[in-house]
Amino acid sequence: MKNMVFLSPNFPTNYWQFCRELKNNGLNVLGVGDAPYDSLAPELRDSLTEYYKVDTLEDYDQVYRAVAYFAWRYGPIDWLESNNEYWLEQNAALRTAFHITSGFQTEDMPKVKFKSEMKKYYAQAGIPAARWHLVEGKKDALAFIREVGWPVIVKPDNGVGASDTHKLSSEADLDHFFQTKRDVPYIMEEFVHAEVNSYDAIIDSHGEPIFETGNITPMSIMDIVNEEDNSIYYILKTLPADTRKAGRAAVRAWGVKSRFVHFEFFRLTQDQAGLGKKGDVVALEVNMRPCGGFTPDMMNFAHSTSVYKIWADMIAFDRSTVAEGEHAFCAFAGRRDGKDFVLSHEELLAKYADQLRMVDRIPDVLADAMGNQMYVAVFPTEAKLKAFYRDVLKTKPKPKGKQ
Repeated sequence: MKNMVFLSPNFPTNYWQFCRELKNNGLNVLGVGDAPYDSLAPELRDSLTEYYKVDTLEDYDQVYRAVAYFAWRYGPIDWLESNNEYWLEQNAALRTAFHITSGFQTEDMPKVKFKSEMKKYYAQAGIPAARWHLVEGKKDALAFIREVGWPVIVKPDNGVGASDTHKLSSEADLDHFFQTKRDVPYIMEEFVHAEVNSYDAIIDSHGEPIFETGNITPMSIMDIVNEEDNSIYYILKTLPADTRKAGRAAVRAWGVKSRFVHFEFFRLTQDQAGLGKKGDVVALEVNMRPCGGFTPDMMNFAHSTSVYKIWADMIAFDRSTVAEGEHAFCAFAGRRDGKDFVLSHEELLAKYADQLRMVDRIPDVLADAMGNQMYVAVFPTEAKLKAFYRDVLKTKPKPKGKQ
């Protein structure tokens, strides 16, 4: 029987389903987390062979001891995973320490965590990328900006999602950035006029996809976070051929095997010198884990399938035993509290009762990027998808004289 150590199995809250499918496929599922055992959802407790509580997952030594205990009790560990970006480096360190060869090792981390390193692999894949510069000081930053023009995007070279990402449009913005930035390396990139398209896939041990889909984010996640705006994105009914081609090329360039991946690309909304024509696919960044939040559930709704089962099949059998069903668009809308929407929560529930699949409050830890109240709904056509977004997002006009 194979042994899988699953770190932080209780967060995100939907990840217990990975554990359930692993158990159903005959694995020992060994959980490590900082939540008390009694606080775990009953479905998660039922999916775990054993659970080891640590005071904090941030303490590598405690997590190391937990894995060592499991290795002593159950034998060699075959897999160790969290499917979580935040723990990617810790996961790699533990695999390296315990000689778990079924995933990324510590030596692999630069190419999957540092945005500057990603540029090299995009070049190998033949995918154009925005010009970039590792920030040292104001002088070199201004030299780069003279080359690419305002605005520019600046973000930590090793960062998660859109956290601490800024759009700088003037020298005053640049000065503010240097006055307030953290003491970590930052990468500066030319601004790309585009929407974000993703390639989401489950890859087998030979580097071949056994499931593929993608999503579109019409609004910038950076703007959603920085401007406290609403959030929308949707799973595509059909993955475009050029996104599929770029995604597979990136998989080969990075040497991805036995993973769930979320690769982000720009699709240009206008011609841009040095990058391509309107509609072309351009590199953004790679994420060696599933798309965050409730996106795995949205993939299930869009393709009448179970990515939790497909991923567990990849772990257990190196293939999928799941057949896809009917395809549709699956929309996510995250409303921000405090906005005066035309349609109330109750009116939305009544109007879209047949299309809604999930309605819930968004955990505070995810609210910056996703809003506070979420709605997930399925639609057969793009026109109906857009009508739903108009209904969800439309706000009442502000009274005259008020800002």
